[in-house]
Amino acid sequence: MEKIGIIDLGSNSARLVIAELFTDGHYMVVDELKESVRLGQDMERDGFLKPQRVAETIKTLKMFKRLCDASGVERIIAVATAAVRRAKNQRSFLDEIQATCNLKIRVLSEEEEAILVYRGVINSMDIPKGLILEIGGGSTKIVYYNRRNLLHYASLPFGAVTLTDLFSNASSPEEAAAHVEEFFTEQLKKLPWLKEVDPEAQMIGVGGSFRNLFKIVKLVKKYPLDTVHNYNVAVEDFAGIYNMVRALDVEKRKKIKGLSPSRADIMPAAMAIIKSFVDYMNIGKFILGGSGLREGIMINQAMPITLEKPISDVLGYSLNTLVKYYGCDLAHVEHVVQLSVQLFKQLRVLHKFSRQYLKILKIAAFMHDCGMRVKYYNHARHSWYMTLNASIYGATHREIVLAAFVAGCHNREDINMLDWMRYKDIVLEEDLDAVKKLGVLLRIAECLDRSAGGLVTGVNCDVLGDSVIMKTEVTGDAALEIRAAEKANGEFKKAFRKNLEIL
Repeated sequence: MEKIGIIDLGSNSARLVIAELFTDGHYMVVDELKESVRLGQDMERDGFLKPQRVAETIKTLKMFKRLCDASGVERIIAVATAAVRRAKNQRSFLDEIQATCNLKIRVLSEEEEAILVYRGVINSMDIPKGLILEIGGGSTKIVYYNRRNLLHYASLPFGAVTLTDLFSNASSPEEAAAHVEEFFTEQLKKLPWLKEVDPEAQMIGVGGSFRNLFKIVKLVKKYPLDTVHNYNVAVEDFAGIYNMVRALDVEKRKKIKGLSPSRADIMPAAMAIIKSFVDYMNIGKFILGGSGLREGIMINQAMPITLEKPISDVLGYSLNTLVKYYGCDLAHVEHVVQLSVQLFKQLRVLHKFSRQYLKILKIAAFMHDCGMRVKYYNHARHSWYMTLNASIYGATHREIVLAAFVAGCHNREDINMLDWMRYKDIVLEEDLDAVKKLGVLLRIAECLDRSAGGLVTGVNCDVLGDSVIMKTEVTGDAALEIRAAEKANGEFKKAFRKNLEIL
């Protein structure tokens, strides 16, 4: 295992992410630090990084370096983007950082930056056709991919900080936002390939402004999950927040719950970019992505093969990462997943669930034991909240919530209806019955590998009248496994209205 630090020096913020790279191609973020350095502020005047901004950046980088040293980081990858890329005093700035911080910063080209953002998205989202909008402080990236192949990209040389500066002389915040919208729309007209974007491509918003937008939306809508990644934003919901934000001066914006005070001055410009983009592309909703440039670097370090082609099974990769990180018995987990899938397919005549519920069952089967890392007793309950809060990529919020409840009720645990009602705006009415049935299937699958020895290799189920006859395929003495599974007969009968007999 190797611990690395990734420093992303942007036009607005400097960010440090510390990650552990596992030996088999997985990684996990273990620490992070962010500072608002505003390196690109006032650059539009003469193209030079300003002394005050440089001093603040160097102070921040020294702090990052100390944290890396204290955390046992073995290698630091430091990159800079738009502000440093365009700076006329770039060389002297980089030399000063090398001398004072002992850090070598690599300045990314527009193409390198766009590709890293794409890799961060494509390896963390199960979206085959996407149009990525990444708003930085000094640049805005637009990336179009189809069938998981990058087709077009553009890096526009302005972002939330530079556009705020450019229209700072407007008579009112609303007028400034209107100017940004008009300006950005004119830039979009210069990209003819935008007219070729597949109408089915989903817009994906990446970057600090989108993450901050989620915090505001979460409070406005009282959304129960803290997960930015894969959150869907309706354009009408965005428009309501945008109209509120752009009408206020900076001091009043700082009082908006969820809006970071350090971003209050540049948020209207960022939201004006979004407004212009969704209007120009006729978009009705967009998805928030929690992975971007830094995650693109991390995945390339953990799995160099992703330099050539993206991960094919985003969800499977994500779940395997969590199983390894939590120290679960991988062979047992995989066997429970396999048995759960068999039970689902063979009992489809009873439950009649769509394939989406099979995906939910798989997630729950992968995560069912993770609560043991907290405590064996009530471990199903611990697995519930760990699943809700884990970084599970390739799944919607509804799928994650349902998988958490399946994992939480697989060990004779009843569903807590107070917990369930918290997520009533995410789940469907019929999901409650589905969770109970999937929880029973997961319990039986886990029991059939009670000794974690893989003795029960498969099952064959026959539905006969008011009974289900489950014939087990075994490779040894599976009396313990069959005995344990038989104890689920009561829950099985309650859920499926059939008696269960295991042979």
